[in-house]
Amino acid sequence: MRIGELSRRTDVAVYLLRYYEEQGLLHPQRGAGGYREYVEEEPAIVRRIRSLLAAGLGTSTISTVLPCLRDTGDRLVPTCSDLLADLHQERDRIAQVISDLQASMNALDDVIAAAPADVTRRALASLDM
Repeated sequence: MRIGELSRRTDVAVYLLRYYEEQGLLHPQRGAGGYREYVEEEPAIVRRIRSLLAAGLGTSTISTVLPCLRDTGDRLVPTCSDLLADLHQERDRIAQVISDLQASMNALDDVIAAAPADVTRRALASLDM
């Protein structure tokens, strides 16, 4: 199948499929005229990539873990023993980002709470427009 068909089957934009190829996540063959040719397994691979992106992993990490994942239909299952350490490391990184964002939100809440009543009223009134 060509890139347009893969895009339709996966609901992923063509430019993103090209980006995934640039990142080493997809490996299409080149047909006559240089057109990308994808195999029938490619839509499942794209769905795995999208799942891993949604989980917060970057494309460089995905290129490492993708070969070690099997799709059971309802979840991705690690198949390489050394993959779990990498996934735990990524989870710890994401947890730290969440913690940092929570601290930022709390600091912003403190600033908002310190606003005088008249400033708060005016701000709320402007939101009701």
